[in-house]
Amino acid sequence: MRLPVLVFDIETLTDLKSGAHLYGLDLPQDDLEQALAKLRRQESGMDFQRLALHEIVCISGLWIDENGVMKLFSFSREHYTETEILQKFLSIFDKRHPTLVSWNGSQFDLPVILFRAMYHGLSAPSLFDQGEIDTQKRYNNYQNRYHNRHVDLMDVMAMFNGRHFQKLDDVAHLLGYPGKRGISGYFVPEYVNTQQWLKLTSYCEGDVLNTWLIFLRWALLKGQISLQDHRLWIQASIHYLQGQAQQHEFLNVWRETSQRTEFTQADFSSTPD
Repeated sequence: MRLPVLVFDIETLTDLKSGAHLYGLDLPQDDLEQALAKLRRQESGMDFQRLALHEIVCISGLWIDENGVMKLFSFSREHYTETEILQKFLSIFDKRHPTLVSWNGSQFDLPVILFRAMYHGLSAPSLFDQGEIDTQKRYNNYQNRYHNRHVDLMDVMAMFNGRHFQKLDDVAHLLGYPGKRGISGYFVPEYVNTQQWLKLTSYCEGDVLNTWLIFLRWALLKGQISLQDHRLWIQASIHYLQGQAQQHEFLNVWRETSQRTEFTQADFSSTPD
């Protein structure tokens, strides 16, 4: 497993201003939101907006450095504008070149980040260069789905076949991890509108943590880490989360879900309460 690793996830809302501009709508905010949802259902049969009409309200990540030291973080609209959130996230790649890990990141998170960075006039060659600047990134770059600079777990676990895509929540549960714990992205607008920022960041960070745990299992499958290494990473993750008050609920649920599969039953066996 190549360190450093950055596991990330984003949360978004519909960009009402861009939607109104795109469709030529002049409506109050509540009516505009309903109109855009109706138009989207007519276009695609679903409420989920096209990628270009998402605005980012939170980016969360788990950084694991070369020494295995972990840091969980979130940039949200509580403290930053969307431009500032993007600048903070993109600046990571100016300094370091981590293994990027996501769930559906190549289909959703990175394209949305690309659109929003362009919308705000930002430059991010360290993330989006495909060899035009650094020739070493001609093939192994963050956009190439068949290399491991960016590991989109949903994609690689489906063997790059869209018919086999699975939900993060389902895979996490099947492997003995907490999953989304009864929460979904449908709550994000409510969290933002009512300024429940802690709930927003906890939800986004929960997705990051589930993705990290699945990535460890993927690395074990691929032979990138040994079984002993996997156990050590699990213990290190538990130890780290015990010091993160915001993630105690995640940890408690994990303790319960770990008992549902034979492989994960020992996750907490050598960890003090």
